[in-house]
Amino acid sequence: MARHIRIAPSILSADFARLADEVAAVEKAGADFLHIDVMDGHFVPNLTIGPPIVAALRKVTKLPLDVHLMITNADTYIGEFAEAGADYLTVHVEACPHLHRTVQSIKEHNVKAGVTLNPATSLSTIEEILPDVDLVLIMSVNPGFGGQTFIPSCLRKTFSARAMIDRAGSRALLEVDGGVKIENAPQVLAAGADVLVAGSAIFSSRDYAGTIAALRSAGQPSSTTSSGASAHR
Repeated sequence: MARHIRIAPSILSADFARLADEVAAVEKAGADFLHIDVMDGHFVPNLTIGPPIVAALRKVTKLPLDVHLMITNADTYIGEFAEAGADYLTVHVEACPHLHRTVQSIKEHNVKAGVTLNPATSLSTIEEILPDVDLVLIMSVNPGFGGQTFIPSCLRKTFSARAMIDRAGSRALLEVDGGVKIENAPQVLAAGADVLVAGSAIFSSRDYAGTIAALRSAGQPSSTTSSGASAHR
C-alpha cells in the first residue's frame, strides 16, 4: 500500500500582511496540514503568535491546524489553544518535566497530542510516551527561526524514530521540521517521515502547488535513495 505523505506549510515563512490569502493559497495548492509555530522568547529566542491568531486561522481554513508549542509552561496554554481550534498540539520534551501529564491534558481537550525533540535530544526521552501520542516531531534545525539549514545527522535520528514507532505498534505520525527542501525531501521520506513541514521552500517559491507536489512525490520509489526506504511504510 502506498504511503500517505502529508505536507504541512509553516506559516512562519508566510507573508503576515496577507496571511489569510497565503493560507488560502496553500490550501488550494494541496497542503494537508497548516503548521503553526508558537514561540515565547524564552524556550526559543524568538516571539511569534498566540491563541488569537490560531482562532483567526481556524475561521479561514479547513486544513488541520498543527500547532507546535515552542514554549515553557505549555500546560498553562493548552486550554486556550484547544479552544482556538488547534487539531494537533505538539510540546517539547525539553520543556515539559511532567510529559505524561501534559500529553493527557492535551487529549482531555479533544486535541491530538504530539511530542517533539530538539536535534541534540535523545530519542530515549520519548520511548515511554509513544503509546499515548498521535505525532512525533523531529526537529532538524535548532528551533527559533525559519530558513535554517537542515542538520544532516537528523536523517539517522528520523530513521531510528521510525523504527521505534513501528516497534511500539504506535500509529503516531512521524513529522520532520527544519530546512526541508525539494532537494533533501527524498532522503527525509526515505528515513521514514510521514509529514514534511516546509516553510521557506513553499512560501518563497513562485508555484506553491508545484512545490507541494514535488515535496510529496519525493516519497515515490523512483525518488527515494537507498538509505533504508524499503524498511519503512
